[in-house]
Formats: sequence, structure tokens, C-alpha cells
Amino acid sequence: MVNGRVTGVRSIELGVRDLHQSAEFYTKIWALEEVAAEGDCMHFRATGGDHHVLTIRERPKPALLGVHFSATDRAAVDQLCAKAKGYGVDVAGEPAPLPASAGGGYGFRFVTPDGLPMSISSDIVQHPNVVLDRSRPTKISHVVLNSAHTEDQVPFFVDALGFKLSDSTQMMEFLRCSADHHSIAIFRNNGPSLNHVAYELPSIDGLMRGAGRVKQSGYDIAWGVGRHGPGSNVFSYFIEPNGFVAEYTTELDQLDDATHVPQGPDYWNKVVPGPDRWGTAGPPSNRMRAAMSGALYLGEGESDQMREDLRCEDIIGRKLG
Repeated sequence: MVNGRVTGVRSIELGVRDLHQSAEFYTKIWALEEVAAEGDCMHFRATGGDHHVLTIRERPKPALLGVHFSATDRAAVDQLCAKAKGYGVDVAGEPAPLPASAGGGYGFRFVTPDGLPMSISSDIVQHPNVVLDRSRPTKISHVVLNSAHTEDQVPFFVDALGFKLSDSTQMMEFLRCSADHHSIAIFRNNGPSLNHVAYELPSIDGLMRGAGRVKQSGYDIAWGVGRHGPGSNVFSYFIEPNGFVAEYTTELDQLDDATHVPQGPDYWNKVVPGPDRWGTAGPPSNRMRAAMSGALYLGEGESDQMREDLRCEDIIGRKLG
């Protein structure tokens, strides 16, 4: 029987204002490796086996251009395409061979009920794993999406794509498609938009060294270092040049479908009454909240209050640093 479900997040596709400025950030600072480029498009790999984990395309303004999922084989891709059509979302044609420059394979594109662009593919070219520097990302751990209609998004990911609910809080729904606690999370927020992309590091030491490299390159840690409640992953968040939020994370919980019981908001409010169980990170600043809501990359700008908060944070940082 065909297992018509996605197996993980393969890559993220972003529209950026300046292709070469963004490429410099993601290679020299974020520590990805360029694997292919053509025209206004560039692909970057992590140290894991996937052909690429990030695609950037030059656009007049930043945009989420796609979240790309993997499936086991072509039969699974065909079945998922049929499920998406049956669910009633917009599907851009039948599954077909994909460009060799993007790793080849076989897949299709669609949009979620919120209208966010996504794709599912199989048989993508794989690279040998390269783990020479543990401060470099290994893969995309998870993607968090903002939605004003969470109740419509969760059933789609579960019923059409085969995700399972891992946990729920007052703010988020955590969904898994593998042993990872979550590959997608839906944040109750203004939307639809991208909240953040989390890149996995091999260890806490690797995360700290990677975060140190990014900070020494002029990008302060915008939130963290801390450890979340659901998923129990260690986190360190940054705002990259286009206003997208990028996270270094590690030690995400691994779940067993046979034994895991999803917990709800009441449980998490008692166990971890906040987004950081260590209490080291504090609450995210107004600017971080704005970035996670998509306001910065969507060009909605910063309010006077956010600018004042940022100015105060800078002054405090200079006095302490």
C-alpha cells in the first residue's frame, strides 16, 4: 500500500531584494554552501544529504515563494497530489519531472487553504553527508507559518498531507511527519505569512559556535539562547537581511507514534508557562515579534514604539557590552 504522506521539509524558497547580498549572508555567515545558480536563482545546501535546503530568487520585495516537502517515491507523490485536489486546494498541474538544476526529481506545486505556496517531490539528487564543522546547519528542522485561520490549516496538513498533531499551546499547533516533534507549526497570528525557518545544528556546542559566528558578523541574537517547551529544542533566533527570521536549533524531541500522547494548552501552561523553559532568553522584543509576524519582510515597517524599543535595546547593549 502506498504511504501517501510527506516525510519531511526538504527546502525553503525565498524571494530576496539583492541576490548577491543574500547569498553572502547565507554562505559566509549562515554557513550554507552554494550548489547551483542560474539567472536570478541560487540553491544552497547544508551538511546533510539533501541537494539543497534553501533557494533564493531576486524579487522586487521579499516573499515566501515555497515550502518544499519530500515524499518517499513517485507513487506517494501521485497519491498526495490526488489528496490535495480532493481537498479542494489549488494544484498547479499534474506531478512531473523537475529541473535538473534544482536537484531533479518528480513533484508538483500547490497552495494551502491560506494561499501559501508549497510543493512535494521525490527522487531528488542526494549529496554525501559532510559533517566537518558542527557549527554548520545539517538540514531544515522545521518551518513555522502564521495564520489567522489555524482551524482551517491543521486539518489540511493532517488529512491531505498525512501530518500528525504533536502538541498544542494557546499560540501554536505543532505538526509532525517524522520522528521529529514538529516539521511544521501553525502560529495564531496575522497571516498568512512566514514566521520563521529553523535550521538544525548537530549539538548545543555547534549551535553556540554558529550563533557566535553570526553575532561576530554583525547580526545580534534577536532572541535566545533558550530552550522551548513543546519540542524541547534549544533555540537562537536572528533576523536576516531581508527581514526573515532564521533560527539555529538543536535537540528537538524525537517522538514514537506508538507512545506519544499530544498535550494541550492547559498542560503546557502548567509545565512551561512561557516560550523558554530555561528562563534565559526572556520574552522576544517588539521587533522580534514584528519580524515573526512577517511585518518586516512584507514591508509593513516598524512602528514608532518598535523603533524606540530597539533604540533602548541598543543603548542597554552598549552599556553592558
